[in-house]
Amino acid sequence: MERVLKTGNGWRIGWNPQAIEFKGLVGTDDWAIELTEAELQDFCRLSVQLAETMNQLSSELMDEEKITCEAESNLIWLEVAGYAHSYSLRFILLTGRCAEGCWHESAVGGLLQAAQSIQVF
Repeated sequence: MERVLKTGNGWRIGWNPQAIEFKGLVGTDDWAIELTEAELQDFCRLSVQLAETMNQLSSELMDEEKITCEAESNLIWLEVAGYAHSYSLRFILLTGRCAEGCWHESAVGGLLQAAQSIQVF
């Protein structure tokens, strides 16, 4: 397997199978943090779950209704906040480096698509 880095407007996500500890990467144009394989797996899985939840809720909410949903594992906490069709994504690493970051509404769609397709592990 070779190294993968996907980027878009306001987001980036990467996978480097040759790295010893930090095989994953998430970030924006302004910041990035390396993740362990397990952290990246949880980030991808939970972000997709939250996107599916927001999609399911879209038929139950009025267009002007905002919502916040959270998901977490032992390693990472994620939150989506906004409208069912347009929302931000925020994460907090719960162990090790204890970092946090977020993506604006305009970046989340591309990031989520990439998170689904980068699952090469």
